Amino acid sequence: MAVQLNHTIVPARDDKESARFLADILGLADPVYSEPFQIVRLSNDVALDVMRVDGPITTGHYAFLVDDTEFDEILDRVRARGLTFWADPFHRHADRTNDWYGGRGAYFEDPSGHNLEIMTRASDVGR
Repeated sequence: MAVQLNHTIVPARDDKESARFLADILGLADPVYSEPFQIVRLSNDVALDVMRVDGPITTGHYAFLVDDTEFDEILDRVRARGLTFWADPFHRHADRTNDWYGGRGAYFEDPSGHNLEIMTRASDVGR
């Protein structure tokens, strides 16, 4: 069997709010509760196990490869929520997208401050 990512834990101040945000903004199925996680399943069967954490959150970066239609739909949902998005991971170029790797990309934050990235083309660096 090839090595595949199965799941990762996403720490959150409010697990229900963060899981619902991820599912809604990305256009995914409703989260499923399996103690102690709110599980958001991606289309490639990777699970984001959202877990409530008391105290400071160490924020992470989560990148999602989407097609052009999904990109537009997600960015529309980001705009509809009044969220700021950026063309870069350092949040220097607000309300812009990038054209890296021959596609489009954008960054925005979830309720716990995680840096979420949507992109239509993945880098082939390291392949």
